[in-house]
Amino acid sequence: MSYAGLMRRALEVLNDLEKQGFFSRYVIGGAMAATFYTEPVLTFDLDVFVLLQPESGGGLVTLDVIYQALRGRGYNAERETVSIEGVPVHFLPAYNALIEEALAQAREIDYEGLSARVVRAEYLIAICLQTGRAKDRARVAMLREQAHLDHELLADILNRHQLEEKWKLWAME
Repeated sequence: MSYAGLMRRALEVLNDLEKQGFFSRYVIGGAMAATFYTEPVLTFDLDVFVLLQPESGGGLVTLDVIYQALRGRGYNAERETVSIEGVPVHFLPAYNALIEEALAQAREIDYEGLSARVVRAEYLIAICLQTGRAKDRARVAMLREQAHLDHELLADILNRHQLEEKWKLWAME
């Protein structure tokens, strides 16, 4: 089966997990999300931000319920990912206000006839700025060059999440 076919099957599983309430919303992030706005780059994993409900009593957010549900379907954890139909999926809980906002403002896409959500390019840039790794700098440069950005939205996001100075520094490089 092609990688697109495997990815489609992985997205079917994610949609089903969301429908069953294992998380309230998911969105594709990271390098895979960038490929919806730029020329494809080689990436093997699928970063998925999820909005989870805290466990009752402690307020602790855990991915265990997702891992258990996937084990029940025959998918096993491999290091920090779960292999779903051969696609390494890295679940990342929404860990701050920017990620939560990116989840809420995600773009609906059609992937091989299947509905999915992807982080908007403007939020990808903000997340990269916030994370600050070398590969994030490269991703920002690629998005600036190739994506059709809503510059007003980007400016608003950067302002609200105090990322304007970092943006200016990275834009000068």
